[in-house]
Amino acid sequence: MKLFPIKKILILVTILAVPGFLYYLLQEKGKNRYKPLPFFGPKIVASTTHNVRGRAIPDTIYHQVQNYQLQNQAGEAVALDDLKGKIIVLSLFHTKGNTYGVDFTNKAVKAYLANYGDNEILRFASLSIDPTFDKPPVLKGYAAAIGAKAGKWDLLTGDSTAVFDLINKQLFVDAHKVMENGQPKFIYSNMFVLLDTQRRIRGYYEATSQLALTKLDEEIRVLITEELRNMKDGR
Repeated sequence: MKLFPIKKILILVTILAVPGFLYYLLQEKGKNRYKPLPFFGPKIVASTTHNVRGRAIPDTIYHQVQNYQLQNQAGEAVALDDLKGKIIVLSLFHTKGNTYGVDFTNKAVKAYLANYGDNEILRFASLSIDPTFDKPPVLKGYAAAIGAKAGKWDLLTGDSTAVFDLINKQLFVDAHKVMENGQPKFIYSNMFVLLDTQRRIRGYYEATSQLALTKLDEEIRVLITEELRNMKDGR
């Protein structure tokens, strides 16, 4: 019984320490520097270089999510190329998945929108893992129920082959359909995926973990800072 309050205190201290630690990374002892986020997926070291503060740094070609043609809840065509120059926070769902995980994820997106809704560099997208059923008319009704506004929080669907290719082979997130008692059942990793303005994967976050959601919030801020500095440097 005596250990429980201690655990709560340790958790509280950890939560309170994270913002200060992030500030340290962003400022690095007053030098106005920050620690950039990692890149996920395959990468290739190129023969070319770029200069950083007078030093020649080898260029690295990181995995970039390919372009896909999709549709949102308004029935509008949305190509990933249309989101060029945007940071994308992407999650998976399906309208029949009335589960704790889907509900928790939707609430998390709404919380992020409350903080970042006016930030033009950031877009949220939820990709259906049941594209056969989740056509735009279905998504329209679902969007109205959860408060998802097209253009800021897009609910996306498309050709089944393309959708699962995007999820499994480009985002490297597991999602597949199985038949159980004659009915389709979807098994997938309930993750947020953070993509930078070049559609490179910069982070994965468990959508039902409060600590992971806090980390995503912090790393969205870091990535926005990184992108703004890249714009300033002309990179």
